Amino acid sequence: MKQYILALLVLFLIPAIGRAQIDNFSQQNQEYNQESGRMDQGGSNHFSWGRDTTKSDKPIPIGLNMWRIDERFGDVIPTEADTVMYRFQNFNNTDGMSGSYNVLGNLGSPRLNRLFMDRSVFSETFFMEPYSYFYTHVNEFMFTNTKSPFTNLSYHRAGNTQDGEDRVRAYFATNINKISGIGFLLDYAYGRGFYNNQATSLFNGSLYGYYLGDRYNMHAWISSNHIKMGENGGIDDDAYITNPESFSQSFRSKDIPTVLAQTWNRNDDQTYFLTHRYNLGFDKALISEDSIAKLTPADSTLFKSLKDSVLRVRIANDSLLRQQVRDSLYQQYMDDLALPTRFVPVTSFIHTLKVRHGMHGYYSYETPDFYYTNHYYGDQNQVKDLFDELSVKNTLGIALREGFNKWAKAGLTAFATHELRTFKLPLSMGANGLNRQSYTENNVSVGGVLSKKEGKVLHYQAVGDVVLLGEDVGQFNVDGTADLNFRLFKDTITLSAHAYMKNLNPSFYYRHYQSQFTWWNNDLSYEFRTRLEGTLQSKKSGTTLRIGVENIKNYTYFAMEKTPYTQNFEVAGYSHNTVVNQYTGNIQVFSAILNQNFRFGIFNWENEIAYQKSSNATALPLPDLTLYSNLYIKFKIAKVLNLELGGDVRYFTKYNAPDYSPAIGQFVNQDRNSYVSIGNYPICNVYANLLLKHFRFYIMGSHINSSMNGNAFWAPHYPINPMVIRFGLSWNFYN
Repeated sequence: MKQYILALLVLFLIPAIGRAQIDNFSQQNQEYNQESGRMDQGGSNHFSWGRDTTKSDKPIPIGLNMWRIDERFGDVIPTEADTVMYRFQNFNNTDGMSGSYNVLGNLGSPRLNRLFMDRSVFSETFFMEPYSYFYTHVNEFMFTNTKSPFTNLSYHRAGNTQDGEDRVRAYFATNINKISGIGFLLDYAYGRGFYNNQATSLFNGSLYGYYLGDRYNMHAWISSNHIKMGENGGIDDDAYITNPESFSQSFRSKDIPTVLAQTWNRNDDQTYFLTHRYNLGFDKALISEDSIAKLTPADSTLFKSLKDSVLRVRIANDSLLRQQVRDSLYQQYMDDLALPTRFVPVTSFIHTLKVRHGMHGYYSYETPDFYYTNHYYGDQNQVKDLFDELSVKNTLGIALREGFNKWAKAGLTAFATHELRTFKLPLSMGANGLNRQSYTENNVSVGGVLSKKEGKVLHYQAVGDVVLLGEDVGQFNVDGTADLNFRLFKDTITLSAHAYMKNLNPSFYYRHYQSQFTWWNNDLSYEFRTRLEGTLQSKKSGTTLRIGVENIKNYTYFAMEKTPYTQNFEVAGYSHNTVVNQYTGNIQVFSAILNQNFRFGIFNWENEIAYQKSSNATALPLPDLTLYSNLYIKFKIAKVLNLELGGDVRYFTKYNAPDYSPAIGQFVNQDRNSYVSIGNYPICNVYANLLLKHFRFYIMGSHINSSMNGNAFWAPHYPINPMVIRFGLSWNFYN
């Protein structure tokens, strides 16, 4: 109840806050600088001025631009700053902005994208990848250039002190000068869990710095993550959700028994990243020859600067000497004029270093009898499986910039990479504690990039690399993208294409895994993937159509094996074992995703419909249809308060969705002898979303149809949380 009262107080305070700020801010347009890639305020191209009345009447410049970087070369990729109200109410949803993820229900729990084309392949961050809601890779982190110190504080809340969720984020950025800056991000999320034994605790601290000079560029980033998740193995009986009338009494979510207790997965991850480059190039005048001619002073003006009176007399009677003196004075004048120039890089020498250290632990102090099929060592009620991994990756590259080299009219980059990986896996329990086995892998790869980024009509990029030496020798990846932009009937049309061919060695933990309950050493074939994908986008009609097809040979995946066990000569349940399977044939996946947005005055209706079909639903199960629909009205109050009122719905058709294995912390295919289907159930939310200058706020009723009986599960045996009120706020400060 306290959070609801706080939400109402904030709603009442918003108009007062607005009146206090209206007179302190004004806005004016600022064009995007194509040459430098800089934007005064990310995404909106606005520049505004504010006043800090606590110090002086001098206006504080307000404006920022944000960007991400390419992980391999450190290329700057401009992006829109997170300062708009659009779908802010969905920011803290673990199931994603449009609900496309299967999750375990609680805040920050592991998740898996139902849209196959958006899944990653064999991530190097094996244990962290299911936590993609919270865990941020370096190429996803946002760097900031700001006109004055910038701080963003946000808070999200749901439920109460027994079952609720809290998340606090603080982002700070400041410039040292116009071309360098530093900043940090602190992010903490805590979900108590609406069902027993599923509490989550997630913390991230990130620190960054950058320098973007003409000759030298640098980005540095340090990130530390601590993630702890309670594992409950799902609820004991799905009938508590699907058929509650079968029980003689009603149950709250906290009253429903779960399979596991006193069981946790814990991950600690530190990443140290540095990318820098040195540019060779030339200075280009910003003033044309015609403009310079207009600056040429008259002879009388030039000769006024001549101090030698004797020489003045001589040049009056000697036309040749006069011309020589005039040329000398003109040259001196132009040297003193210091015409503005811009440095144009032609060739870049690049070095990128990434060091990552990860630790994973699986702990259990109350393992049910017969829950696991195998038990390799130790006491099943004193489980402490510890994994340790370290990777060090160095990349050296040389880039020839687009349009400045006779050998490469497009941009051309060549690179070489060395990666060292070490792993320590549990082996046995000795007298002095846990014994572990070490593995070491090295790879040397080379590759190149061909790209065209200049211009407004056609852009393309082709990237290729191959491993020449090491554990993954023979692995290769060829990836290409292109886009064509043109005007058609007063509309802007974009045609995009994406294609790749990958020959991949399954990542380490598919090949080797050792723990108290799960163990394998597999000799796996390389997985071969080809994809062709196209996207049509119409800006005027609000239509985006994305169609793709992928073929996979030797598809590698985790699967659950369940073995029945008996008590009193009857089957009492099933024990669990996780294995790695590889389908040696070919699997084809077809995908079509349509986004269609409609606008009628203040009425807005946004839709995303995805159709997918897998040729082998046993190895690669996918829902045939996934959709998201968002209907709302958007208007202003008193010309300053932006308001959105609406509701959205998430839905996917019934399918044999992947199960979840607490033992390895990953989603796995279900045992084919005990399939449980989920889906064919809508999840409905209603919300109010507000924006006032630099302040955003939302209040939302999530899963308002939870009283409706049905297959209300995000994953097999993991129910969707019951109806709850959520709210959140975000405030930007410039001072």
